[in-house]
Amino acid sequence: MEQGLGSASAPTSGHIDKSRVLNVRPLRCVVPIFPTSPDGSPFSNPQAPPFMCVPPTGPFPAGTAPFYPFFVPNDSQRPNEQNPQTPIAVPNQTGPHGFNNPIPSPVPLNSFRTPMAQVPSQYSGAGNGGTGPSKRRSKNCAADEDGYSDSQNTSFSMHATDVEDTSNGGRPKRSQKKARKGQHVNLSTRGVDVDSIVNSLVTSCGLTGLDIVKCTDGDKELVGRVLLGFDLLRRRLTQAEDVKQASPGVTRRPDLRAGTILMTKGIRTNTKKRIGAVPGVEVGDIFFFRMELCLVGLHSPSMAGIDYMGAKLTVDEDPLAVSIVSSGGYEDDGEDGDVLIYSGQGGVQRRDKQMMDQKLERGNLALEKSLHRANDVRVIRGVKDFANSPGKIYVYDGLYRIQESWVDKGNSGCNVFKYKLVREPGQPEAFTIWKQVQQWKDGFISRNGVILPDLTSGAECLPVSLVNDIDGEKGPAYFTYLPILRYSKPFLSPKPSLGCTCLGGCQPGDSNCPCIQKNGGYLSHSSLGVVLSYKSLVHECGSSCSCPPNCRNRVSQAGLKVCLEVFKTKDRGWGLRSWDPIRGGSFICEYAGEVIDMSTLEKLGSENEDNYIFDATRTYELGEAVRAGSDESMEVPFPLVITAKHNGNVARFMNHSCSPNVFWKPVLCENNMESYLHIAFYAIRHIPPMQELTYDYGIVQSDTPGQRKKCLCGSSKCRGYIY
Repeated sequence: MEQGLGSASAPTSGHIDKSRVLNVRPLRCVVPIFPTSPDGSPFSNPQAPPFMCVPPTGPFPAGTAPFYPFFVPNDSQRPNEQNPQTPIAVPNQTGPHGFNNPIPSPVPLNSFRTPMAQVPSQYSGAGNGGTGPSKRRSKNCAADEDGYSDSQNTSFSMHATDVEDTSNGGRPKRSQKKARKGQHVNLSTRGVDVDSIVNSLVTSCGLTGLDIVKCTDGDKELVGRVLLGFDLLRRRLTQAEDVKQASPGVTRRPDLRAGTILMTKGIRTNTKKRIGAVPGVEVGDIFFFRMELCLVGLHSPSMAGIDYMGAKLTVDEDPLAVSIVSSGGYEDDGEDGDVLIYSGQGGVQRRDKQMMDQKLERGNLALEKSLHRANDVRVIRGVKDFANSPGKIYVYDGLYRIQESWVDKGNSGCNVFKYKLVREPGQPEAFTIWKQVQQWKDGFISRNGVILPDLTSGAECLPVSLVNDIDGEKGPAYFTYLPILRYSKPFLSPKPSLGCTCLGGCQPGDSNCPCIQKNGGYLSHSSLGVVLSYKSLVHECGSSCSCPPNCRNRVSQAGLKVCLEVFKTKDRGWGLRSWDPIRGGSFICEYAGEVIDMSTLEKLGSENEDNYIFDATRTYELGEAVRAGSDESMEVPFPLVITAKHNGNVARFMNHSCSPNVFWKPVLCENNMESYLHIAFYAIRHIPPMQELTYDYGIVQSDTPGQRKKCLCGSSKCRGYIY
């Protein structure tokens, strides 16, 4: 009789004998089990070929069908035994990060110290990251990466549009209505033609006509466009759902819905499973949603913490782990930046939460095989999102190798697999940067090269440090810190503007609020400061409005939301970056200074004496993708020009890039007959800590050629000059 990791397979004393060798049965002797489906899907046929990605078991948002490839396997996504002429990438043990070279011979099992265990007689779960009945969940864990527990809300706390219902112990409740196979997915939301929006986003992001090669092997540009398309669609769905009344028991997840739509349309990349690095994904990249990992091929299962594939390296086929997600849901030890002690999956019943010993199957077996094969495993670490508790941010920490495994007693008293992973040398720092920044913020260690701990002298709600760890320069030229824009006289409005009477703050769906009406019937920002408006102009509440300063329609007026530092760059003077991670679409800061007229601008331009000019009349080559879905052209209604040479804020230090990570929107505040236009900066994409913030300075529209400066942005799309 087959035994798992019960009392017969592990010592009963506190001492664990790691010298005993696993008695692993060949995978070809094991019959895969597919979940039974009453609708006759391929999952109910044991002879059907396995699929490449784990089938998520929910929860799907109401009206959304499980998406490709989770019901209809594609030939290009099937394991390699279906196409024996196509080699599977495997590690080369003789190279530092070698891939695609077959291993000459397997590593002898007796060269590793592993616990005594047996493979169960039935290998349950799909061939690639299958999530069978036993999920990777601990007893005391209210939320982990296997149960869609990452609460990634981008909405107001009183009107949640992207928040999970965790009243059932941390697991999100499933929607009472599930889409059946083949059922049409209704994309319409409160009169919004989502299908039209999707087509517009796909076109503007350059994602039309993706061929099989691009889907199989992407690059940095394609990965960025896929993620941008997802984020724009998710934000638009969030805005549309924001005004709807929540239904009891129905979880709103615009991120799942956006991912479902894009998957269905084939908008994704790196669909081919692989060992090692993923094209277009760099070490240190961050993600706020598990669905983003799926879309770019970094980690295919949208729920399971272990992703693996079948590899026919010898006469037998072995499951090899390709990536893992460690986000604190298990008894992992991830405090060391280069070593991760990872706990196996399983060991708990989904229904009654009964704890049991983990078994050497599915992801656990794949990790054990990867230990013996010595292949690289991608590690994604989940860290706490302090701006959105209890949300998580996923950091791609690079390639690791498993050095040893053993069985340990968990907090529940049951046996748990443990795997020690060590980071491959020579990779850029990622998770260690997060740990270092947190130590700076907690005061455990001091930041090197600090000239001023707060160059704002308390003018901002958060301190902005001035740092130089490059040379001996003591700071930029003197200027007066000004946190807001200073007008000599406001613009005149063609008609009086009525202020709102929202004493508790503007609320989603309030048709009587004049400020919401100006934004097309929606609030322009989420509670996290993420811009939701696709209008070219954002209308915020003015001084005549009755709403409080923390109103959701006063985001740009509330000051800094992230901890910034002004730092000395190697070749471009002073720059700006953040200690905190910034999610795509989040408000960063406004451009503060003094508003000047066009005649003053022409004088300053001819004398070439002001390098701190923001000119809203310039042409900006940032594609319409960032503003996709807008029904207006990108034309600033007023010719706003700002100088920050003598008076300004942190925005004056933001350098130019031809491939920026920041864009701007005009924000209008009105008070009776007066209008005040501001310039608000937002993140184009997710920005990791300590990455420089840049935006496109634009091109002068005048026919008269002006002064040109050589561009040093280093982008592959560099125009060569700054105009």
